[in-house]
Amino acid sequence: MSAEHVPGLPEKVDIYDTTLRDGSQQEGLSLSVDDKLRVARQLDSLGVAYIEGGWPGANPKDEEFFRRAQSELQLTTAKLVAFGSTRRATTRADQDPTLRSLVEANTSAACIVGKAWDYHVEKALRTTLDEGVRMVADSVAFLRNQGIDVFLDAEHFFDGYKSNREFTLEILKAAQDSGAKTLVLCDTNGGTLPHEVEEILEAISPRFTTEIGVHFHNDSGCAIANALAAVRMGVTHVQGCVNGYGERTGNADLSVTIPNLSLKMGVETVPRDRIELISSVSRHVAEIVNINLDPQKPYVGTSAFAHKAGLHVSAITRRKDAYEHVSPEFVGNGSRFIVSEMSGKSTLAIKAAELGLDLNSEELSDVLEHLKDLEHKGYHFEAADGSLELLMRKASGWSQDYFTLESFRVITDHREDVGAVTEATVKVVVDGSRMIATAEGNGPVNALDSALRKALAPYFEKLSKVHLTDFRVRVIDSALGSGAVVRVLLDSSDGNETWSTMGVSENIIDASWQALIDSIVMGLIKVAETPSI
Repeated sequence: MSAEHVPGLPEKVDIYDTTLRDGSQQEGLSLSVDDKLRVARQLDSLGVAYIEGGWPGANPKDEEFFRRAQSELQLTTAKLVAFGSTRRATTRADQDPTLRSLVEANTSAACIVGKAWDYHVEKALRTTLDEGVRMVADSVAFLRNQGIDVFLDAEHFFDGYKSNREFTLEILKAAQDSGAKTLVLCDTNGGTLPHEVEEILEAISPRFTTEIGVHFHNDSGCAIANALAAVRMGVTHVQGCVNGYGERTGNADLSVTIPNLSLKMGVETVPRDRIELISSVSRHVAEIVNINLDPQKPYVGTSAFAHKAGLHVSAITRRKDAYEHVSPEFVGNGSRFIVSEMSGKSTLAIKAAELGLDLNSEELSDVLEHLKDLEHKGYHFEAADGSLELLMRKASGWSQDYFTLESFRVITDHREDVGAVTEATVKVVVDGSRMIATAEGNGPVNALDSALRKALAPYFEKLSKVHLTDFRVRVIDSALGSGAVVRVLLDSSDGNETWSTMGVSENIIDASWQALIDSIVMGLIKVAETPSI
């Protein structure tokens, strides 16, 4: 759902995503050709207007991407754009290899970067300002003669404007006169502030009839704010990356920019019925690039609509807008109520209802007091939803009857030929039968997990679907050194759902065992398993 359009703002802004090119320049981010195709499909499903695919001719990967895109990408809303640069100094446009590669990419649109800062033209390109202008004019004209729509990325535009505005405006005029579709003003070093964006755009916009776009980097933390300021000044083309990926501190984050423009300013960006896809697209792309999404990212993060303080939860149960600036459903997210020592009974009541538990006021009070006592000892239930569920189930009178622990033992030997070897033995009672199992592992937790599963396997076949996916240890009071209390968190999954469990102890193996037991019990609850023998 979009906000009512604000008078004086553009009705519509084209969203141009450059994750596959500029975003992939982020440190630690590397995309295969298959990855790039998958990301492009996600962006198309979101409904962006343009997807910049990369720089054909610069590397074999991008060449393969554009080749495969012709047959494998069936885009429904977006146009694929090839990226390159203007011709080189003193080289004819029709003989420039970069421009030829853009033509051979076989896209209907191309984006070329042209130097708009006199400092870069003279020091980096080592040519004259007049030649810099001709490079832009010749390159745009060449591509237009090939039937290709041209976006000019005026690199370092804002720094260039402050240094030599006459030259910078000549660059834009040359692109306009040669037939550029859009003049994209780039804040390449990312140091421009919103008030500067407004002042500069107010001064130059009346000079041009060609569409003006913007491309902001986030080095001063203002990329999103700058994009919004630019739209306020009439800009109708905004470039950026999903999740704000990019070199150094990244680009304008489209996962935030899009809902701000549509939900706050009433400007159409992606189709209205697709804004609710932004959270799933953001998370899906994060999985593809293998970078954990910041849980506190506005709109799309898992904590964006999470409520922890009891006062907040109490109010939001009556009026959702009391502590949520937009409805999370508008962006495909949802409210979450975090249970911790800061929680009130309202939070626990909501959580109990989510779990289908009927806890009366006295039981809720008991759970709350017990929870506060445990968190004082080092437990952290907002990070361990599985252990919290078991705690609340026990308050309702439930107890797990899958198995009973008799004992466990862990032995670690150091062997000269193979190093450390860990062996665990677990003794449990299942349905009246005593089971003893021993297993080796690459550490005490792995060995205990293997031994416990081995003991339970004959009775619970579906337990094989449950796997540990992450193991984390935190020292709670490091001042005590090796005698400190530790908190162990385990993440687990059955392939459909995930949950986290926790253990706290001065003994790391005991803490791990607590978390492991909770993980296995939660797994058995999830797969609705009962003893089969």
